[in-house]
Amino acid sequence: MSGPESKNKTTWMLDTYIIIFLVVAFMAALTYVVPVGKFETHEIKYTMSGKEKTRTVLKPESFTIVKDESGNPLKKGIALFEPGGEVGFLNYVFEGLVSGDKWGSAVGVVAFILVIGGAFGIILRTGAVENGIMTIISRLQGKEILLLPILFVLFSLGGAVFGMGEEAIPFVMILCPVCVAMGYDSITAILVSYVATQIGFATSWMNPFSVAIAQGVSQIPVLSAAGFRIAMWSFFTLFGIGYTLRYAKKVKENPTSSISYKTDEFFRKDISEHSSRGGNFTLGHGLVVFTVALGIVWVIWGVVEEGYYIPEIATQFFVMGLVAGIIGVVFRLEGMKVNDIAVSFRKGAEDLVGAALVVGMAKGIVLVLGGTDPSTPTVLNTVLHYAGEAFKGLPAAVSAWLMYIFQSCFNFFVVSGSGQAALTMPLMAPLSDILGVSRQVAVLAFQLGDGFTNLIVPTSGVLMACLGAARMDWTQWARWQIKFQGLLFLFGSLFVVGGVVMGLK
Repeated sequence: MSGPESKNKTTWMLDTYIIIFLVVAFMAALTYVVPVGKFETHEIKYTMSGKEKTRTVLKPESFTIVKDESGNPLKKGIALFEPGGEVGFLNYVFEGLVSGDKWGSAVGVVAFILVIGGAFGIILRTGAVENGIMTIISRLQGKEILLLPILFVLFSLGGAVFGMGEEAIPFVMILCPVCVAMGYDSITAILVSYVATQIGFATSWMNPFSVAIAQGVSQIPVLSAAGFRIAMWSFFTLFGIGYTLRYAKKVKENPTSSISYKTDEFFRKDISEHSSRGGNFTLGHGLVVFTVALGIVWVIWGVVEEGYYIPEIATQFFVMGLVAGIIGVVFRLEGMKVNDIAVSFRKGAEDLVGAALVVGMAKGIVLVLGGTDPSTPTVLNTVLHYAGEAFKGLPAAVSAWLMYIFQSCFNFFVVSGSGQAALTMPLMAPLSDILGVSRQVAVLAFQLGDGFTNLIVPTSGVLMACLGAARMDWTQWARWQIKFQGLLFLFGSLFVVGGVVMGLK
């Protein structure tokens, strides 16, 4: 059998929840084999943008394996179930969901995803997006593809300049119907938005949540080697644009070749229904779009100037949605009534509940391993220590490349860029001195490994939320993205090894 139908035949793959469950089970088994270890910690200071920052980090030379009463390495095999709010194997979903605080994973990210979903549920209910889509398409008149590189550059700059990540979620909600209406697919929408932000994030010369923290922790000048990184950002952004345009052209020529063709039916149906109603872009729709645009400017200003993060950004998007809902009621957009604001908020949040649950489940993986506190005896600390020890005695270029691989793998457990930097860089920076690798290259290996794998690891709450907004399952996305991930890894490897050869300082 050949042709489009065979290409879109569903291949049986495990659901994301099952994959995470199996990973948790494997990590639980690991706790019975690997002894727990811990580090001592201390505070380091560094300067960023003229301001002194402090961060608690581990002392790499202080690692010790914890011993039991008999003097043997202690193995804390996790229990099947733990009462009293403790973490057992079967507790991983609930404990993962309620872990952390409003500033990060998991409960903060879960709340952020639900609020964002609700806010954009209201915005989409006004019909401003669908009407705007039709207006854009009519004005572009067959030149829709020109919009893709412009969007890619803007989102890549967002990732590079202010660490754009979570902010991409609502844009995916808007761009999926836009791209499908233009003859592309939801994968194209994710490429020009979330993928672009992570390419910018990974290759940034000034990202305050990644490269700046990693350089500060590594005790090298913050924002140094900017010229090398700007060149790297340009290369990867151009590569991403080229890959996107090539893929978009292929889908435009044969829409059924898209792996998301079936799931995109949701957007095609919505657009078709709207077109049949013959909606016009009215003053009310324009005010909704203006509200969203003004809100996005407010978000960017808050992140760059005031250091806003998850709590503030969530509220900013909630305000956007609320104002859009009021405009919708006043102008009777799509027949909106006051109760429709509440109904559409609830519906929008419902659409992202699946993604929010994944965030908690994924955090459960780390909790089963004991958490990310370097001063607490955990399996993760032991793995971290011995991974560093394995690099010793190897050529500098090989060691740097293995650092890149390690950071890529470690990102599965600690997706937060700042969190991963605080855990791994205090170990990798002094280790790089011993290996003959500059600390600048060690930071490079960290930021590339951290950023690129954000595009595929199912433990990334932002990725899962973007896929939820696109109505795609992670296994569906991973099946498509693995080739792109391989190319990013190949080019990333060349830049890391190139940094060693060039003597990057």
